Amino acid sequence: MAKTARERLARLLGDSEPAGSFSAQLLAPAHVLQLEVSGVGPVSLPVRAPLAKKLIAVARPAMFGRGEETLTDTNVRDTWELTPDQITLGGPGWTALMNRALEHFRDELGLPQTSRLRAEPHSMLVYGKGQFFLPHQDSEKDDAMVGTLVASLPSAHTGGELVIDHAGESTTYRASKEELTFVAFYADCRHQVTPVRSGYRVTLTFNLLSGTETPAPEADPATELAHCLTEHFTTPPTPQYGSRDLGLPNRLVFLLDHEYTQRGLNWRRLKGADAERAALVRAAAEQAGCETVLALAEVKETWDALPSDSDRWDDYNYYEDEDDGYRSPSEDPADFQLTELIDDEITLGWWTSPDGTGGEPISLHVPDYEVCASTPSMALAPYQSEYEGYMGNYGNTLDRWYRRAAVVVWPQDRAFAARAQAGSQWALHELRDRIDAGDLEGARAAAESLAPFWKKTASQAGLLGAALDVAAGLGVAGTAAMLLEPFRVETVTQEHAGGLAAAAGRYSEDWTRSVIDGWFGSGHHFGTDLSEWVDNRLPGLCGALRTTGRPEVARLLAAGAWRWMGGQLRLWTTTPRSEVRQPRLEMLSSPLVRLLEAVDDKLCDEITGTLRECGDNALECLMPALRLADVRRAVGLDTVARDCAQRLGTIIARPLRDEDDWSIEWTGCGCGLCDTLGTFLGSRSQRNFAWPLATDGRRHVHTQIDSAALPVRHQTRRQGRPYTLVLTKTDELFTRATNARHKAVTDLAWLTSTRGDASART
Repeated sequence: MAKTARERLARLLGDSEPAGSFSAQLLAPAHVLQLEVSGVGPVSLPVRAPLAKKLIAVARPAMFGRGEETLTDTNVRDTWELTPDQITLGGPGWTALMNRALEHFRDELGLPQTSRLRAEPHSMLVYGKGQFFLPHQDSEKDDAMVGTLVASLPSAHTGGELVIDHAGESTTYRASKEELTFVAFYADCRHQVTPVRSGYRVTLTFNLLSGTETPAPEADPATELAHCLTEHFTTPPTPQYGSRDLGLPNRLVFLLDHEYTQRGLNWRRLKGADAERAALVRAAAEQAGCETVLALAEVKETWDALPSDSDRWDDYNYYEDEDDGYRSPSEDPADFQLTELIDDEITLGWWTSPDGTGGEPISLHVPDYEVCASTPSMALAPYQSEYEGYMGNYGNTLDRWYRRAAVVVWPQDRAFAARAQAGSQWALHELRDRIDAGDLEGARAAAESLAPFWKKTASQAGLLGAALDVAAGLGVAGTAAMLLEPFRVETVTQEHAGGLAAAAGRYSEDWTRSVIDGWFGSGHHFGTDLSEWVDNRLPGLCGALRTTGRPEVARLLAAGAWRWMGGQLRLWTTTPRSEVRQPRLEMLSSPLVRLLEAVDDKLCDEITGTLRECGDNALECLMPALRLADVRRAVGLDTVARDCAQRLGTIIARPLRDEDDWSIEWTGCGCGLCDTLGTFLGSRSQRNFAWPLATDGRRHVHTQIDSAALPVRHQTRRQGRPYTLVLTKTDELFTRATNARHKAVTDLAWLTSTRGDASART
């Protein structure tokens, strides 16, 4: 028995009488049809070989659609095609026959009695021996198209069967040799024409179009469904894992059985059982005070699975035989045993507007507790499957993808939040419209309803301008801060200066500081994006903010940038390995110049004071910065230049190391091994040290030497027990100091020649 309201709803809809089949057939006398083809003349029935050859002479190779392309490939579709303008259909009884046939197919396919089908000629096809059409789906060529009608002309041929598949069922149709054979089927059904073995198969194809609107069903059958909807929206779901409160569901997504295109997704053109079930859900939603839209869903299921011809242990051999345990997605999914559903994902990618006048692209992941279906996806044909065999510690999984339509329901009082979760841009525009219309209380209430999910859905950079505009208009500090919380400082550009200034002017400086601090965020401190933002956007942004009269906002942004850069400088100037440290510090040189261009005098003094306290490794950032700088724009660099000159002079003035001084200054972790290592390193005369040491000890010493980039070579002599670690101080101890002195001389000479005033004050 179904436990939840959504499960009961799916069961109730599943128990409804089937509305019809996915395909149907009708036979009719051949003499009713009088057919003429340009360049051939009247076509007598049954079609015989000489006439078929004449038809081929005026035909072209048939094409097919793949995505947005129209292709010709005889490995996929091998047949001859005549266009509608080459064909004339008539006869005294043809129109009456077609009217009766269309009524027959309306009823057999389960379309509403009030709908009217219309057959639009599409092509005439001639299949000779060996010709075929691989499994495919027909594209919906008109907004009103619901299916395809195939009229097979009588002819003596074998093969060429029309095979139609849907929801795990398959039906094969063979044309009559004496009568007209009509077959109609829904456009989303996969179908194929098997190879003709002898003779010629000749058909007329039509697009089936549906008109008129399906009326809503009587209220009574929907009453129980309405109770299910009310219960669903007032009952918190039970968490599957853990104890996290999931809150009340915002929507119910009922998956339909058929596939539809964006153009064909319409309440009036739903197919088969979909039409009846959707009408019941719509009527129930109206009773329960809910809104409904139609949507297109992408469903992915991951199953624990095995090839049908193996047992669970066979895949160990399968793994040995295959390079990667992967099976082609073209393999028939029916060849696998599905044992357990491991995971499923449902994403809505498009939905109609509530008033049915249009639609919009969306991207909305739907959790399991908001989804139900009368037909499980596994009973339908996936459009793609991928099997991964046993891979040692994972595998034996089959991924299957489906395209399904859905009816989406939400309570009217939660309509804004339900739509906003799928479209953040729509939500911001709607809030702006309410503010402009004077409905400030409504805008505030709607904005507050976004809080549970806004941080996850609204981080797109393109939304910041609209979010700032709405935040300024709401006049509620907490709600405004919530709207701006998802964004990162990297998305803030000069274009946002006006909106940011307006929002800052509406609220306090503490509010502005909190918002900007959140944009910098602890998770952003080590990314390259922030370096690019400081380099390319910060100066212009700060300048624009000062122009708008908000210099305090510019200072908050510049101060946040300096906090980030100061952390970077502390990290990399204390990194011993020069091959790692130097490129990182050099990368900071250009952002540093741009930051100094953006800051005010007070922050400039703070930055230059902090730089002065950094170790000499900071020169690897500061000297490239001075070479990049334009003194007319970054006045703080004068102070930096004077500091660099002092540093360089100090390095040059240091006495050279004595030739017999092999001492190395170093502080270890404080353990006994590091004490012994420190004694060796601090010795002026000892250059080599043979140290019997077990594996863990050797590993620790290796790590200490390498992490500190000490000029010491370490090798293990693998003799005796324990092995002996041999440490040797290298000549790099002397060359490092010599190279540093030489570079200091070169840098100071350049600094003196380009910034004489700075060096003169050293």
